[in-house]
Amino acid sequence: MNSTSSRPRIYLAGPDVFHTDAAAIYRRLKAQCDLLGMEGVAPTDNEVDANLQDAGLIAQRIYEGNVALIRSADAVIANLQDFRGLEPDSGTVFEVGYAVALGKPVVAYGVRPGSYADRVAAAIPCMRADDGEWREVDGGVMVEGLGQRLNLMIARSTTIVDSAQAALDHLARKWGKARR
Repeated sequence: MNSTSSRPRIYLAGPDVFHTDAAAIYRRLKAQCDLLGMEGVAPTDNEVDANLQDAGLIAQRIYEGNVALIRSADAVIANLQDFRGLEPDSGTVFEVGYAVALGKPVVAYGVRPGSYADRVAAAIPCMRADDGEWREVDGGVMVEGLGQRLNLMIARSTTIVDSAQAALDHLARKWGKARR
């Protein structure tokens, strides 16, 4: 656990920041963390000077603040639902990779059942090639197989569960926390 708190800090990654009800989503996730004896930390907890006008500077401050929040966390839960296509939000994927590189446990949720390759093959024209791999009809690009629910780099570096609550429960068990 981090040195400043006796409660594990959990970074709440995901595209939830883009939703109109983001504040409510984070209140709910933080309340779930609290019930489990953990502290939820949202990307929106990163305070950026409201007087900044330069978009590049605002973006840099958001990046720096979120990276600092991840560093201060003990673990990450990540909403890896499809976002604007067949893949998770790229910013969330970066946060997952960053946390994994720091050696922090990451538990993902929001991932549809089934394999990534099957979802791609159902969404865009694909065919089975002579080598048995799914390939896009246009261009012959291989669709990553191996039966993973997401790209293998994400699927193999995280634990994937069905919901945010299941992700928090998984981490609570790791630290011997029980519902209050």
